[in-house]
Amino acid sequence: MGRTLKRRAAFTALVRALASGARGGPSLGERLAALPRMIRATARGEYDGGLRLAMMTAATAYVVSPVDVVPELFLTVFGLVDDAVMVTWLAGSVLAETERFLEWEARRSSVIPGHVTP
Repeated sequence: MGRTLKRRAAFTALVRALASGARGGPSLGERLAALPRMIRATARGEYDGGLRLAMMTAATAYVVSPVDVVPELFLTVFGLVDDAVMVTWLAGSVLAETERFLEWEARRSSVIPGHVTP
């Protein structure tokens, strides 16, 4: 049940992310351009996307790994279905996370660094 809800949330995020570019939200190009900045900010510990990036990296590794060829060889169409689900989840997750990162970046740029004095 929990897996179904997570998949549904990722698919919903994919649809929303693709539609938001048409409604004035960040475009697909802006989201993809934000990906390297998001990785750098996460690596520096400034952004809290570590676990989500790890999940996306694991999904990418699963899709491109040679181990994943075995189900395709023996299960043909059914072996490709898991790849289609994984790629769709990955696309939705990347788009949703980059939107979250762009919002974080916008909030962060409005903060003036310094010390708070009483």
